[in-house]
Amino acid sequence: QKTSFHRCQTMDFKNGYAFFRLPREGVGGDTLFANQLSQDELDDLCTKGATLTYGQVKRPAPSRFTPAFVAYDKRVLKFDAYFMEEVALSAEEHYRIRQVGIYYYLEDDSMCIIEPKVKNSGLLQGKLMRRHRVPKNVHGDYYHWKDLNLGIDLTIYGRTYRLVNCDSFTKVFLESQGIVVNPPEELVSDPYTEQRRTPVQKRIVPTGPDPFRQFLAYDTKVLRFYAIWDDTNCAFGDHHPCIIHYFLADDTVEVREVHKRNDGRDPFPVLMRRQRLPKIFVDKNKNFPSCVLEITDHEVQEWYSPKDFAIGKTVTLLGRTFFIYNCDKFTQDFYREKYGITNFQPVDVNKKPLEKVPQVIPPYNGFGIPEDSLQNCLSLFPKPPRKDIIKMLENNLKVLRYQVALESPVPEDKHRRFILSYFLADDTISIYEPPVRNSGITGGKYLRRTKVTKPGSTPENPIYYEPSDFTIGSTIEVFGHRFIITDADEYVLNYLERNAESFPAATVQSIRDHFLPRKVVVETTSSGFPKKDLDDLIVEVQKELKLQEPFDTRQFHEAFHHCDTEGSGFLDKTRFLTLCDRFNVPTSTILLKKV
Repeated sequence: QKTSFHRCQTMDFKNGYAFFRLPREGVGGDTLFANQLSQDELDDLCTKGATLTYGQVKRPAPSRFTPAFVAYDKRVLKFDAYFMEEVALSAEEHYRIRQVGIYYYLEDDSMCIIEPKVKNSGLLQGKLMRRHRVPKNVHGDYYHWKDLNLGIDLTIYGRTYRLVNCDSFTKVFLESQGIVVNPPEELVSDPYTEQRRTPVQKRIVPTGPDPFRQFLAYDTKVLRFYAIWDDTNCAFGDHHPCIIHYFLADDTVEVREVHKRNDGRDPFPVLMRRQRLPKIFVDKNKNFPSCVLEITDHEVQEWYSPKDFAIGKTVTLLGRTFFIYNCDKFTQDFYREKYGITNFQPVDVNKKPLEKVPQVIPPYNGFGIPEDSLQNCLSLFPKPPRKDIIKMLENNLKVLRYQVALESPVPEDKHRRFILSYFLADDTISIYEPPVRNSGITGGKYLRRTKVTKPGSTPENPIYYEPSDFTIGSTIEVFGHRFIITDADEYVLNYLERNAESFPAATVQSIRDHFLPRKVVVETTSSGFPKKDLDDLIVEVQKELKLQEPFDTRQFHEAFHHCDTEGSGFLDKTRFLTLCDRFNVPTSTILLKKV
């Protein structure tokens, strides 16, 4: 008799937030007791059964759940089907039957269509549709395995497939699901493919002579001749080596030019394409356009044949003259069997080497060094002469310096002194004149660094000055100017003594004799004589000499060396005083005794 079944409000708001509260009264306004059980406790009581003993009754385990992707894993329904494809532009077929296989995957209800590949079919075969769920209609439904059966038409993306058969697993599965499987149908074959499989009727060969006998007998058999095309009559002509191929299968001739590396010609191997070449023409009208129309048997009386080619013969092919000088082994065997020719001696066509014209070197013109000027005669683009790098590295920064005097009839040149530097790295010489104040002569560079030839040497075989030619008192002629070596650097003596085996003994001894008096002075200074007194004595002698008339130092040195026959650097007191008295040096007897 209860008529009110409304539920109590359980939603409320507090401080602007909605929250859930327990109902204050039951359904229809019934009173709720304070010790009422919760919903979880009520659910537990519903599942409990009556027990006669103490303890809770064991509930049976729920049945095991298996998902579809596990239950139907690797289970596929396979149907044999075909579809008809229209062929628009073909005179031999109007439609084409293409056989396919439709695969339905039970694990995810996806489908794919695969067409077996046929060799040389010219069609894009294989997987026609990738695996995915195929839509059934515009309402969003998808194809299910319940929609598949034999003998039905299945439309997928506008193409209709006819299902004709299936495999045994597919048939058992559909029947287990309560689907009546229709009887299989015969798979329709492509009419054009069946037509291609029918055997072609063989052509009946006539009893007369076979026109292809020459082709079948001589196919792939070619005569090869080695020839020379003489093109020297034309401008910039030359002898071109060529290979003439005669094809026995159809009596055609081909000419190929043999190219060599860096021969300067265009790399076109075929000089004449393969064709039949006429030998003798029939008398024809002058207005016959032979340069336009092809030449046939009506215009040619005789074509070139194998008997027209032989070693030592000259043949004219399309206006070009070829001289045959050799052939290969197959060609020799062919002529030996068919024509009985046994002489196949090749002709020597190699050019005789031209006589080498001796190169005449023009005389040296005096500009630069002869080696540098010679490069202009040896090549169009001259290169600098090669240098001895090892010698330059070993003798880098090694310079022999000498003091030289100019031998000249001009009185103003007698007192001029020069520094001659010999560079061991490249055997060059430079001459420098130290500036002298109020001399009236501008000093500086007298000769730039260059090689200097000895007098009497020829430009074809120049002989340059060497360190062995520089001795004290020797004369050096430099481009018409004569210089006399009067002094040398101490480094010259040290270098000659370290490399004494490379220089003449006379050169080394000359430098030693020149430096011997200096060594005596050093020894005298170190022997206990006060150096200050010796320096004062030298200054005093120099002052005395300046008061005298112009003093000839060279004659004074020569007189001392002439008296010192042993080369010891010492003279006794008597000879010393005699020489000083002869040259009037010094005038003071007291100063002379001190010396």
